[in-house]
Amino acid sequence: MKTNLLFSSVFLRSKYINRWVIFISDLLLSCIATFASLFLIIYFLGRVFSGYLIIQILLFSLLCSCLSFLWCRTYKGVIRHSTITEAGRMAVASFFKVVVIVPLLATTTLGLPFKILLLGGTFDFFLTFSALILFRVFLILSYHLIITNISTTRDKILIFVGDNNSISLAGALFSKLGSYAVEGYIRIGKGCSMRAGGYTVYCVRDQLEFNRLINVKGIKSVLFIDRRDVEREQERLVRYCEKKKVGMLLLPSVDEIKNGKVTYRHLPEVRIEDLLGRNEIQVNMDSIGAHLKDRVVMVTGAAGSIGSELCRQLCTFGLKQLILFDSAETPIHNIRLELEDKFPDVKFMPVIGDIRMVQRVEHVMKTYMPQVIFHAAAYKHVPLMEENPCEAVRANVMGTRILADLAVKYGVERFIMISTDKAVNPTNVMGASKRLAEIYVQSLSIAIGKGELPGKTRFITTRFGNVLGSNGSVIPRFREQLAKGGPLTVTHPDIIRYFMTIPEACRLVLEAAVIGQGNEIFVFDMGTPVKIADMAKRMIELAGLVPGRDIAIEYTGLRPGEKLYEELLATKENTLATSNEKIFRAHVREYDYREVADAIEHLIEVSSRVDKMETVREMKVIVPEFKSKNSEYETLDRKQAK
Repeated sequence: MKTNLLFSSVFLRSKYINRWVIFISDLLLSCIATFASLFLIIYFLGRVFSGYLIIQILLFSLLCSCLSFLWCRTYKGVIRHSTITEAGRMAVASFFKVVVIVPLLATTTLGLPFKILLLGGTFDFFLTFSALILFRVFLILSYHLIITNISTTRDKILIFVGDNNSISLAGALFSKLGSYAVEGYIRIGKGCSMRAGGYTVYCVRDQLEFNRLINVKGIKSVLFIDRRDVEREQERLVRYCEKKKVGMLLLPSVDEIKNGKVTYRHLPEVRIEDLLGRNEIQVNMDSIGAHLKDRVVMVTGAAGSIGSELCRQLCTFGLKQLILFDSAETPIHNIRLELEDKFPDVKFMPVIGDIRMVQRVEHVMKTYMPQVIFHAAAYKHVPLMEENPCEAVRANVMGTRILADLAVKYGVERFIMISTDKAVNPTNVMGASKRLAEIYVQSLSIAIGKGELPGKTRFITTRFGNVLGSNGSVIPRFREQLAKGGPLTVTHPDIIRYFMTIPEACRLVLEAAVIGQGNEIFVFDMGTPVKIADMAKRMIELAGLVPGRDIAIEYTGLRPGEKLYEELLATKENTLATSNEKIFRAHVREYDYREVADAIEHLIEVSSRVDKMETVREMKVIVPEFKSKNSEYETLDRKQAK
């Protein structure tokens, strides 16, 4: 039994039988078919052939078969995925063999009547074609027999197909799914008895039929081959799977496979991120690559969620050098190891440093002379910044000012600042600090554009909402709480947020970096906002549990500075379209650089004294739309109003 399993495992791990083994086998079968044709002529017509003539005919058969199979390439197809097209190719090859061998025998051998040549050619055609087909049928049946024998060691899965094109695509995947036992396809609709590529297509109409199929076939998981299928089926098949506690797998994207994040042998499960109903955002990666190729690029906050994903995507563009700048030792070490493993040909330099230390930042600028900077370093957690407003100013405002000023000094071509939707009509310190950073880089860019300051740097700001799976975001927190048995904590039953995956956010940042001409604040289309409470319920259901019964949801109340919904544009702003339908340019108020520089200098000086109330007061002076939701700072709003 162990020997059989070992043989089966080796057999399945090989992608296909070597093409030259198939070629030689086909030649042997073709010669046997020719010999059988001679035997039939002898049997039916009583014609006797000399041994010399038989050898001559077999040599001609070998030569003509070789030419025919090479011309028709019958040996190149993956046999277990053979289709009617491949059968047609073998028929043509068999016919071509006969078309060549009959005239050849007629001109080189004497005494063979045309009747015998014609009959022998006919026999040869049918026998050769039959032998080639039967050989492939035998291999296919052997392959499926081996799969059946070892299926008990692997999880049985069904592949969801929404249309006939999906069936064709799914069939091409079977050779890559060696870790799973594919039982067949599943579709939603009326009963349909059909097979495709040797596998049954099962149709179910409701939960009852789905449950019956799962029980009878012993299915462990359903595989979706397209993320859009998950979105379309989230109120039907996804619900069936959740109620039956059947696993749901998702075919990884080409980028995920290429970056080594996942493999076909261990498919990722459907996550809450796949159920948010967002269409995949498409950007022109070739155009981005053309603009960044052979450039020195620096990423601040390179070890963070956004920064690290930016680094992964930048490594595919043929950069001259990538500078990874971050103050966190262990995370920057981890991203270094990852990039060295996945992109061994990319030249990059991890740098430990703090954007608040002007000497360190200047040393990096002077040493590496970056041409493009992606500024992702920032303090982002709202509750922490409410309690530490002075540090929010020093990191998000002073750090950005230091980086922006040195970018101008050392001739950086493009400076892309990553901001947040919380900067719009901010209700918390974090959002206000990011708005201040926006104001500074925009006013600096305008001053350079007007010739008031020397420099060539183009400053571009990108503004978007929450990213799924980022450090400290709600989804990883929910996963931790689920693992502990709950409860899942939500601040308010009506709180909503915009969400975007980290890779698509980074792709939009890269595109904005290319299409931006300077001074712009780009706003991303974040899709439809999602209720956090609904997200918590779906995560519980995806885990095969019942909200409220197996896992409780607790409402803890809004945190200081938190609001029920986020905005992407202030009320006095509007947007202009860009070349990407998912990116808009915000039309915002312009500020005088000298006034902004003086005000921010004073704010930084106040924050350095660690005076919380005075720091927040100065922030409200520069950003009058900052209306705090923190009771500790609301008195400042009332005093300011007076």
